[in-house]
Amino acid sequence: MFPSGPGRRLIWFVLSTLRIKNLALVADLTLELQPGFCAITGETGTGKSVILGALNLVLGRRADRGALRSGAESCTVEAVFEVRDLKAPLDAFLDERGLEPCESGQLVLKRTFTAAGTNRQFINGSPTTVATLEELGGWLVDLHGPHDHRSLLQPRLQLSLVDAHGALDSRREAFAELLRRRTRIQEAKAALIVDERTYAQQLDLLRHQVREIADARLRPGEQAEWEAEHGRVSNAARLQELSQGALALLGETDDATLTSLGAVGRTLNDLARIDASAQPMLDLQAQAVGMLRDLQAELSRYSDRIESDPHRLAELDERLGLLQSLQRKYGGSVEEVLAFGEEASQRLESLEGRDAELERLNRELETVESELQKLGKDLSDRRRAVLPGLNRAAESELSSLGFRQSRFEATLVHEPDLAQATETGMDRMEFLFAPNPGEPARPLRSIASSGELARVMLALKTVLADQDSVPVLVFDEVDANVGGETAHAVGQKMATIASRHQVLCITHLAPVAATASTHYQVIKEVRDGRTESRIQALDSRERVAELGRMLGGGPAALRHARELLDRPSGKAS
Repeated sequence: MFPSGPGRRLIWFVLSTLRIKNLALVADLTLELQPGFCAITGETGTGKSVILGALNLVLGRRADRGALRSGAESCTVEAVFEVRDLKAPLDAFLDERGLEPCESGQLVLKRTFTAAGTNRQFINGSPTTVATLEELGGWLVDLHGPHDHRSLLQPRLQLSLVDAHGALDSRREAFAELLRRRTRIQEAKAALIVDERTYAQQLDLLRHQVREIADARLRPGEQAEWEAEHGRVSNAARLQELSQGALALLGETDDATLTSLGAVGRTLNDLARIDASAQPMLDLQAQAVGMLRDLQAELSRYSDRIESDPHRLAELDERLGLLQSLQRKYGGSVEEVLAFGEEASQRLESLEGRDAELERLNRELETVESELQKLGKDLSDRRRAVLPGLNRAAESELSSLGFRQSRFEATLVHEPDLAQATETGMDRMEFLFAPNPGEPARPLRSIASSGELARVMLALKTVLADQDSVPVLVFDEVDANVGGETAHAVGQKMATIASRHQVLCITHLAPVAATASTHYQVIKEVRDGRTESRIQALDSRERVAELGRMLGGGPAALRHARELLDRPSGKAS
């Protein structure tokens, strides 16, 4: 767990274990991750980004067979998440998709792909789809690599950030549910609004279907009964032959079973008169005779009931033929035909009352659209009230990240036309950014470089640390093209975010790595003639050495490394 303290709440960290096998330079690696801010460093080419690649795979991104380790037939990535503090409705998500629930508060994701192109993925041991894995991954991990932070340019995400800052998620979901209700009403109307010829054809067809099924007077389970009787009537002659043959074998011939058993009884009676200990055998013979006579009587009654009735056979053929005909039209069993008839009856009732139903739907649609307009306007007003505070907070964070005179502006345009509404509301959002003084603020997507985008995202994540519900944040090269005090600021921002999230950062900058609560080093080495990457958690001494290497090496670099770790946000682990 994260430690508690001033301004901190007690939460469970999420990504606890990452296992990688045969991915790029990694042969077999198990990484046990700690809460808080985890820095991952290493020399260029050691394979640091394989961590990001593994997470991409296990979170449902496209599998690149070119990343398979040379000579290996398959690659496997497994991630174990602690989910006791996850805000997303995980239990319902798993249950709706028939997946196993989490045991002991752990969620296990696994992805395997082969050189032949086969993909297999699992959630808690249950097979699943890549799409499900990706949807679930969106709740767990926010990836910000050299290209991943481009998601910041999506208007939908921009609106989500504003709503998170203003605690407006519940209002947005209420709008979305109302919009879904409007869609259902419109679909019901469309099903009723058809031309008169089509309407008449639908009525005729439904009336015929309902009448045909009703006239059949079906009963659940009746088909098995009819088939059993049909088998008896159609085979009456053979059944009579077999039953009479059995009766003859029992007692109607000289060597019949009962005749032979009677002779056995007489012999046993003589035996018992000489030796009393033989009496039990005589008793058993008497029981056997009784049972055989019961069997004989039952066979006789069965034989008497059998009769060849061509009229009854024709009735049975007709009934079974009707059932088969209905099943060819409406379903594979009597039960399915009955269900089809019930559904057709409901559709017929709706169509026959079309005018009244249309009037009701129109009234309902008018009420829902009025509520949508009101809720959409309220959501827009509340968003607009949030923007000044968000803009100021973002500019303050950007200033400490090297944009000292930059301007950030989140702008909102309300679209009153419900035809343009989406589940996010009736607004269009645009993030504007002016990194340099004297320049007009322009859309973020049109001016920001990769490094600028990364720092804008980091600034926003810092502002929204308390509201952001995604528990794990991964940054790869977010510190590109920065240095000096800005590098210190980047690390401090990550440390701040790590009080509410688990943060993994792949970095080349010592000031960033020094602020981490846990430091991992990726090392490339040759084993048995093959190059492999491995990763290890550093102790205090090893951490000083690694930071010194990142600073250029030598005694001065080691002294600087110790100074970085002695800063309040960079205590050695």
